[in-house]
Amino acid sequence: MTQHRIVGTTRRTIFAGIAATLVPGSLVAWTQQHDEMRRLSVLEGLGVTDAQGQKNDTTLVRGLGTLGWTEGVNLRIDWRATGGDLTLYERYAAELVALHPDVILAPSTPSVEALRRQTGTIPIVFVNIADPVGQGFVASLTRPGGNITGFSAYDPPMAAKWLEMLTQITPPVGHVAVLFNPVTAPYAGLMMQAIEAAAPSLAVTVRAAPIHDDPEIEATMAALAREPRSGLLIIPELFTNLHRATIVALTTRYRLPAVYPFGFFATAGGLMSYGIDQADLYRRAATYVDRIFKGAEPADLPVQAPIKFETVINLKTEKALGVTVAPSLLATADEVIE
Repeated sequence: MTQHRIVGTTRRTIFAGIAATLVPGSLVAWTQQHDEMRRLSVLEGLGVTDAQGQKNDTTLVRGLGTLGWTEGVNLRIDWRATGGDLTLYERYAAELVALHPDVILAPSTPSVEALRRQTGTIPIVFVNIADPVGQGFVASLTRPGGNITGFSAYDPPMAAKWLEMLTQITPPVGHVAVLFNPVTAPYAGLMMQAIEAAAPSLAVTVRAAPIHDDPEIEATMAALAREPRSGLLIIPELFTNLHRATIVALTTRYRLPAVYPFGFFATAGGLMSYGIDQADLYRRAATYVDRIFKGAEPADLPVQAPIKFETVINLKTEKALGVTVAPSLLATADEVIE
């Protein structure tokens, strides 16, 4: 079934209400009198009903509200969500570009790829993108140089941290498979290099585990479970985010300890996660949308590195897997699920 995230009256009213509570009444009145309506488009990869996608949307709208942008007053937002269906990106990108928005928000690599094929002039602000220079989205981090800029979701030290966490459980992991879909994560090679570089000092062997669908996920885990002291790293990308329920369920079934890239994996039953604070990323993205609304050029806005990270550990899953997380690692957690 085709998935359009086009905010209906009820949801738009809720979002407008959220923003309005954060904006003083005098400022709302001022914007009605002095600001023309601005238009923001959003091309999402997560599905319409995806809980994390809804949280991201709410954070974005709240962030814009604190900056004086209220939907229905001086802002219109057009939403599209592909639900991970790669055949929909070009169609939705064309639809959104045809609306002539002032800014387009692109929360995934496939979103940016589709949008840049449709426009070289409309400003695009990305979030959750790894290696934007290597992927050709920007000329450099400090001077993007075109119509695209945004917020990176990867910092090289993260890779070593993921691997180290798997050695801080008992029994420690000695063999690690790195799970990703090469179609939605063309930057996986960059992360693999960092993971492989960290492996010798941690006495761990690593290998890439490319997957494309649920049967391949299960086949990978079934094979890995036959190897003693095995574990998983799941890198941050659209496919693994969308298939998180399957991935978490299978790691539990095959009793495989795993480290995930976002807290919502651990909340869904994953053992532990370390990664970017998603709420912080979307709040910061709202500031770039605001600056472009007010006349800034994407070419002059540097790509921002992640600055806020979080560690989440699920003790229920620890017990289910029959492993023990080191007290020193528990002490660093921002959230412990008991």
